[in-house]
Amino acid sequence: MRIADEVRILVRQRAGYTCEFCGVTETDTGGELTVDHFQPQSQGGVDALDNLIYACHRCNQYKLDYWPAEPEDPHLWNPRNEPASAHFVETSDGTLRPLTATGAFTLARMRLNRSSLVAHRQRKLAQVEEIRLLTKYRELVELHQQLNHQLSVLMDEQSQLLAEQRELLKRLLHRRD
Repeated sequence: MRIADEVRILVRQRAGYTCEFCGVTETDTGGELTVDHFQPQSQGGVDALDNLIYACHRCNQYKLDYWPAEPEDPHLWNPRNEPASAHFVETSDGTLRPLTATGAFTLARMRLNRSSLVAHRQRKLAQVEEIRLLTKYRELVELHQQLNHQLSVLMDEQSQLLAEQRELLKRLLHRRD
């Protein structure tokens, strides 16, 4: 069944134009991603908004029509219902580590540590660090400007005090004479 254009737009907007599984954006991929059924239609899934996921082509391909056949079968993480932080932690090298059995299954099934995604996360981490450093640099420049202004004010005050001191010395010397 074809997803209506209005629904597709809502799903894209809701996801922030980002794959809800791996985090790549339309900008990263150079085009729109796919609207996928979290519970596949072949497994009884419906076209309801809460069952639609915005996913990149790779994640959609790796997920396929997986759905647990039995209650004890592993479950995929549903990004519509839980934050990624409930199941994964991102390490400083850009890899994801599972925190739960669902996280471990999802990492393996969706191949969320594939080299291109690790490189993507590393670039994002580098950008975050660059922004942090630029913000710190701007703060330091602003502090430097404030200090220069304060120094300028102090120098003016010192010049005035020296002028007053010279005037007082002249008066004192003039009185002595």
